Amino acid sequence: MDSELTRRQLIIAGAAVGAAVAGVPSAAWAKSPEIGQKMEPKLVKVPTEADIQKALGTASKGISEATHKAHLGLWQGYANKTNEIRKALAELDTDPTKANQIYSQTRALKVNYGFAYGGYLNHNVYFDTIGGEGGPATGDVAALITEAYGSFEKWAADLKMTGISGRGWAYLGYDHEEQRVFNYIGDGQDTYPAWNNTLILALDVYEHAYFLDFQTARAKYIDAFMTVIDWNAVNARLHKATGK
Repeated sequence: MDSELTRRQLIIAGAAVGAAVAGVPSAAWAKSPEIGQKMEPKLVKVPTEADIQKALGTASKGISEATHKAHLGLWQGYANKTNEIRKALAELDTDPTKANQIYSQTRALKVNYGFAYGGYLNHNVYFDTIGGEGGPATGDVAALITEAYGSFEKWAADLKMTGISGRGWAYLGYDHEEQRVFNYIGDGQDTYPAWNNTLILALDVYEHAYFLDFQTARAKYIDAFMTVIDWNAVNARLHKATGK
């Protein structure tokens, strides 16, 4: 019994040392799940009509309830696909010999995850930051806009130009490195602002966001969008990003 106990202790101690050499603390190794154990995926919240209530107030400015309700279905689709892919990834065989850059299940899931989750996040910000009073920016974001663009009017003109030039999105991002804001183009759901930026305002310029109300007149839609920005929500996202 004593020799058997000693042998088991040596095996466990050796494994812990190996884990530590590999950069894994022994305590973490001891608590780690067994190899092959499936991890429970974290799922995102699927939005409901309650999440677009504020946006429904934009009808008087030209962006109709019908547009927003149709838009909600797309947002829900991104949430559902995000969850579907997360579940599939949790079940994925992680044998590296099954990975391939031309085609593999890993590549398909990971690439499409970027599109699904990107669409979910973009719409989170879009519906959070519309339904306000619009007009010139207020609060701390107003000072950042003036610092970066010289005036609110110049920023607004740049955002409109950016929105017309983008294939899917225009973003106002906060650059943590330079502590400034910048208007980014996003051509798809999975084209984010530059690394180390936080998205604080999102303008959806895919046709589904405006076609029912403006047909192909994207510039008129952007003009309407500018009148319903919720600057309080934008500032809340800025403060969360900066911790101030």
